[in-house]
Amino acid sequence: MSWWLIEVGMAGADPEEVAQALAQVTGQAVEERAASVLGYAADEPAAVAAAGAIATRFGATVELATSPVDQADWTVRWRDGLAVRRVGRLRLGPSWLLEPGPDTVVIDPETAFGSGEHGSTRGALALLDHWLERGASVLDLGSGSGILAIAAAKLGAKTALGIDVDEESAPIADVNALRNQVADRVRFVTGDAAVLGPLAGPVDLVVSNILRTVNESLLGPIARSLHEGGVAIFAGMESPEADRFRPTLAAAGFAEIGQVVDEGWWSVAARRSR
Repeated sequence: MSWWLIEVGMAGADPEEVAQALAQVTGQAVEERAASVLGYAADEPAAVAAAGAIATRFGATVELATSPVDQADWTVRWRDGLAVRRVGRLRLGPSWLLEPGPDTVVIDPETAFGSGEHGSTRGALALLDHWLERGASVLDLGSGSGILAIAAAKLGAKTALGIDVDEESAPIADVNALRNQVADRVRFVTGDAAVLGPLAGPVDLVVSNILRTVNESLLGPIARSLHEGGVAIFAGMESPEADRFRPTLAAAGFAEIGQVVDEGWWSVAARRSR
């Protein structure tokens, strides 16, 4: 079999959105680099079709190229760049490198976002490790693979509910919760976080690892989802976006209490002050 490379250069598009879209159209894991996202297809027609789908969705904000690659099993080869990582009290890694345990979160890269390989996820995890109190109730908005809700349970949360608009996410996250032995405390649903979050609250902590614009739109619902004095963690934002997000955060009644920058991705923890 001759595999083909699809290289998507960033010309204004959000790398996270591109990575998720490319994983969905190829059915394969993708590799994120500094200024591009790489994916693989089984043959030239599949590569051209995948590139066309990305071009249709993102237009001039991406630059696309396809090319043949040497003979290799790319369904396995992409694993070479993955490793076990430690964030706070937890170790993160895929199932072929890490066994489930009290201080591990085992997540295989799939179409649902969140494996610990992305700076925004690690930033959210670091803040979760610092600010989560044992016995807390947690909402994970834009839950994807379920990594943050699962991590919350590992760190002592009594309950964690993940909400994602993508119908493919909940089944994947459910499997991950079972694998990590926290399915008794963690569950996942599909729907609009702005609607379901306040209905599920009030909770002690909310984590929202999405995009800055979505985080801004969710500030009101998140405030209504929290107990007074509860903590919200926002991630999915690049460092230059911090100055744009902070005024909106304060205007919504949140007081910043901590931040993390990981490979250019900014995450912030804030307490509901009113």
